[in-house]
Amino acid sequence: MSLFLCFSVGAVAVYLIVYYGVFRGSRCLSPTQLSGKTAIVTGGNTGIGKATALGLARRGARVILACRNREKAEAAAFDIRRESGNNQVLFIQLDLASVESIHTFADTFLKSEPRLDILINNAGVMGCGRTVDGFDLTLGVNHLGHFLLTNLLLDRLHQCSPSRVVTVSGLLHRFGTVDFSSLTARRDVVCSHSTWSMIQAYCNSKLFNVLFTRELSNRLDGSSVTCYCLHPGVIYTQLCRSMSWWQLLLLWPIAKLLFLDPESGCQTTLHCALQEGLEPLSGRYFSNCHQQQVGAKGRDDALAKKLWEVSERLVGLNYCAPSAPKSGLMSSDPLRK
Repeated sequence: MSLFLCFSVGAVAVYLIVYYGVFRGSRCLSPTQLSGKTAIVTGGNTGIGKATALGLARRGARVILACRNREKAEAAAFDIRRESGNNQVLFIQLDLASVESIHTFADTFLKSEPRLDILINNAGVMGCGRTVDGFDLTLGVNHLGHFLLTNLLLDRLHQCSPSRVVTVSGLLHRFGTVDFSSLTARRDVVCSHSTWSMIQAYCNSKLFNVLFTRELSNRLDGSSVTCYCLHPGVIYTQLCRSMSWWQLLLLWPIAKLLFLDPESGCQTTLHCALQEGLEPLSGRYFSNCHQQQVGAKGRDDALAKKLWEVSERLVGLNYCAPSAPKSGLMSSDPLRK
């Protein structure tokens, strides 16, 4: 009995050390209030996106939930308004898997909203399939969709500066590779349904997020718009909805024991959006509300620049030299597909 007791105590001790030392993250301690400010949160209807939107609303921000599913987004907006006591929480439809939808969202937002102070590129997917425009679903939504959205809103961010762009990346960027053929592949390429191929595409998209943030920072140098990317922690959210039932069954006990809840998982996002004094760290990567070093591929400026140029061609943006950051990085009349 004593041996069993010792084993049990040891197992609990190991669990607590791993959970609090590795998985549980720090908390955003910024006292910043956002009355009169406007923020967009993509994927703000669920998971850490909804928790992030709630955190911003509690600080008085006007929050736009940019989501694909109207019913779920309107329900989330209702919940956030009720919990925060802030009635300035709205929904504008956005499907990051459609270039046309991204343009429509940007047009609607720019015509109806005079300010944009914080853009949170939070939405993400992991699964097999293609976007409306034929790109790999994971790469198309997680990288290309946010790349286009950010560029279409940059002028408004400049007008309201100091402003910030925060992109949710992840620790798995360290396992990503930059395979431009996978990014440019269209419908004629057969999509692999293997679990590994989906995980690899997700890792690649998280590396793209890091490189995008790095190059965006380089192009914004000299302006008052800053950008950051981050690892939110290990979180059990609806990101896993594309997994098969047996994969979810294997993941469930681990998730319950170790993974963060969405409220804990949004803390580094809020830190990057709110913490004063981060401006000199534009383009950097954060985890547990602290700056962290990214993998070697995420520090490659030449690779980041090439990814940017390939991405702008794929989404139909005209290239504009970044010599005048205050007027935006892209043409005001981008080519549309």
